[in-house]
Amino acid sequence: MNKKEFMKKLIVGIKKLPKEEQQEVIQDFEEHFAVGLAEGKTEAEIAAALGTPNQVAKELVATYHLEKADHTSNTGNIFRAVWAVIGLGFFNLVIVLGPFIALVSIIASGWVVGGSFILSPLLMLVNVILYPETFIFFDFFVSIGLTGVGIFIVIGMYYVTRYLSKGFIHYLHFNVKLVKGGLKDE
Repeated sequence: MNKKEFMKKLIVGIKKLPKEEQQEVIQDFEEHFAVGLAEGKTEAEIAAALGTPNQVAKELVATYHLEKADHTSNTGNIFRAVWAVIGLGFFNLVIVLGPFIALVSIIASGWVVGGSFILSPLLMLVNVILYPETFIFFDFFVSIGLTGVGIFIVIGMYYVTRYLSKGFIHYLHFNVKLVKGGLKDE
């Protein structure tokens, strides 16, 4: 594969990146080829040393989304990072998607439990409106107690969500390094 073919495939692969990022990547790879040619290598040798342009592009897109999730770890950035890392290989479909689904399930269930505990007095009120003969003061006090417990659960879930999100982003970084073969030095 010569430089033109390599760059053409690389440009197609990095179309998901912003224009500024694309320009930086193109400039970097132009430099790789220029330095390699100055050292007396052929374009084919340089392209072979860089790897397949499709895989390089996937790694660059995954790295970009991971860095973006590092800086602003909102739901959209985390989903894009997970999707980009899964795109690195079929192996990641199981290794990344499985833990991600489990993590999202744990976080969502915690928020649902906390929210339902907080809303329990309203649910009790609806129950009393629909079935007035079922009102018991014990239920009323239990629902107030559940509201307090729900507030603590929601506060706890806020921190749990933050720490698990950051932990999962670290896991994604680890996974990208593993796919790139970068764990040899660590």
